[in-house]
Amino acid sequence: MTETNDQIQTGAVPAASDVPAAAEGQQEQRRGGGGGGGRGDAKGDRRGGGGRGRDNRRGQERDSEWQERVVQIRRVSKTVKGGKKMSFRAIVVVGNERGQVGVGVGKAGDVIGAVRKGVADGKKHLVKVPLTRTSSIPTLSNGRDGAASVLIRPAAPGTGVIAGGSIRTVLELAGIKNVLAKRLGSKTPLNNARAAMQALEGLRTHKETAKERGISLEQIYS
Repeated sequence: MTETNDQIQTGAVPAASDVPAAAEGQQEQRRGGGGGGGRGDAKGDRRGGGGRGRDNRRGQERDSEWQERVVQIRRVSKTVKGGKKMSFRAIVVVGNERGQVGVGVGKAGDVIGAVRKGVADGKKHLVKVPLTRTSSIPTLSNGRDGAASVLIRPAAPGTGVIAGGSIRTVLELAGIKNVLAKRLGSKTPLNNARAAMQALEGLRTHKETAKERGISLEQIYS
């Protein structure tokens, strides 16, 4: 699998939250959901389709809690017997800004399909991040993935998110508002995002640390 140097600017790419809805609308049009579909929907309502409507609203509320951001979209090629097969790779960060975040990668023949697969992959690899009262992290943490190394440390209230690239995206969607982060090593967005995820996954609160060590919480602070 070899990647070309062609890279698509994320500004020209539709928002990740709008991609699934647009794709589903196109699929319904292709299936020919015309007047017959309208009559079928009316019959469904008469037969008591209100329960399905409530389920759909609940599903939309759950989906609205999550935010997706496309970090990078690249065109990649795979050498096969007949030549080269071109496809797109999308790196997507998914989070609810309340302590849960995930990084996903999707590959497909079109950009929309790649983003949709990236969102689904990110929701499968969610990490729970312990947050303090000041929307920071409890302790310093290091993460490493491949040649990328990331250092994350807590900051005072009002500091903001001091980070860049894909690391900043991961921290913001995790709900962290005061933190200092530094990239040490590779500049690859995917490796940096996964290194930040590893650093966040290794975080422990003081209460959890005291329980693991078998000591009281007062001895942690002393």
